[in-house]
Amino acid sequence: MENLKFPFGKEQIEYTVPDTRLSEVLVSGLHHYHPTADEVTLVREAMAKPYGSPPLWELARGKQKVVIIASDHTRPVPSKVILPLMLEEIRRGNPNAEITILIATGCHRGTTKEELVAKFGEEIVQNEKIYVHDCDDATMLTDIGVLPSGGACIVNRLAVEADLLLAEGFIEPHFFAGYSGGRKSVLPGICSRRTVLANHCAEFIDSPYARTGILRGNPIHKDMVWAARRAGLAYIVNVVINAEKKVVYAVAGDMEKAHEAGCDFLSRYCGAKSRGADIVISTNGGYPLDQNIYQSVKGMTAAEAAVRDGGVIIMLASAADGTGGDEFYRCMKAKDDVREIYADIMTRDRAHTISDQWMTQILSRILMRARVIYVSKAAPELVRGYHLIPASDLPSAVAMAQELLGNSNAKISAIPDGVSVMVMREDA
Repeated sequence: MENLKFPFGKEQIEYTVPDTRLSEVLVSGLHHYHPTADEVTLVREAMAKPYGSPPLWELARGKQKVVIIASDHTRPVPSKVILPLMLEEIRRGNPNAEITILIATGCHRGTTKEELVAKFGEEIVQNEKIYVHDCDDATMLTDIGVLPSGGACIVNRLAVEADLLLAEGFIEPHFFAGYSGGRKSVLPGICSRRTVLANHCAEFIDSPYARTGILRGNPIHKDMVWAARRAGLAYIVNVVINAEKKVVYAVAGDMEKAHEAGCDFLSRYCGAKSRGADIVISTNGGYPLDQNIYQSVKGMTAAEAAVRDGGVIIMLASAADGTGGDEFYRCMKAKDDVREIYADIMTRDRAHTISDQWMTQILSRILMRARVIYVSKAAPELVRGYHLIPASDLPSAVAMAQELLGNSNAKISAIPDGVSVMVMREDA
């Protein structure tokens, strides 16, 4: 018997699987990685030896308007560790710099004051200038050119008007951008909805290169790099975190070179080979990544790679914040057959991409491969609207899965943190 622990919101769900039923437990090697120093020291050391860039304090000399792009409430970036060190370095180079922290919400809802305090701490929220990006506020957006894909690149004007544009963030496997971090702070982070829609079009999401762990040939990544360079992103501080959301590795410097170094490090640890199973249990890594149904599709993609055709995915995600995307819910609920939903999306070119379409496309793709039982705090009728099967707890979900498969001895694979691991099939 193996007792497994799955993050769920700010709690954990424990579940015991008999040895005869357990196929595999897929975890990132970071779970066993021992960092070389404490969190603050790791970030300080990275900033002291930046990739392809002068130190931040040197970049800040003579720069009056400094903007730091910071992640929003949906990302577990340890900003309380990173931001104070960046602010210290900027003011070391220019004590009189006018610093603005620009919250990269992408197309998410605005981050609340309470969420800002939880993320940055009371001192930064009270004493620093913070602006929350709104992708639909035309008065704060400016067009800076045409993306390689042909879409308009429209970004927050605070970034464009800055004398020095910086970003903090974290690097994890990403289900269509390859990896998070780096250039993603700009696109989608501080872009207009129109720009995000063009970048997240059906054609690009369908690309075999728009997958977890792939940067080379990834059309989404290519657009993102172009946007970040065009906006003037000069320097980043990115970290890699473990299951406890603690910094285990850090990089700083040039937007591409530092990010590539972070991705190279992560790629050595986060891959996991899967034999495939009838039932796969996955999560979105707990809070804050599992706050809504929209975000939890990421954890489902890890299970998608591990489940056999016609199998069952059990997704554990608190989803206490509901849908996370009203258009996502509307599109999933609009048709009874997910194949029709998917086919409809594939008829749209990038000029006709609608909000949340990419999540609709990916969830439909998953549901064409396997049924998904969803354990959450969301209302059952809301869950059903996504073509997901609601369950009140994990034991009930496993019983449902066995019934759907007609097999009380179905093999089970477990992915305790579905957003931290790159799952690869052994037969692929």
